[in-house]
Amino acid sequence: MAARKKSSGRKYGKAAGKTVTSAMRRKKKGTLKSGKGGKGGTVKSRKQAIAIGLSEARKKGAKVPRKKAA
Repeated sequence: MAARKKSSGRKYGKAAGKTVTSAMRRKKKGTLKSGKGGKGGTVKSRKQAIAIGLSEARKKGAKVPRKKAA
């Protein structure tokens, strides 16, 4: 049995990348907030900024893999 070759398609769409880039810029500027409706504190970590960017992309309907269940 030959091992099946995994398709090398894009995991994340271009729109998702743009949203994450935007979130990173807002983090750098100091205007990226966490929490529902941005009512939380200012985001300090890079990982959190990426997570917020992907979450926003998901809401917009961009191609982003589903969140892993905890």
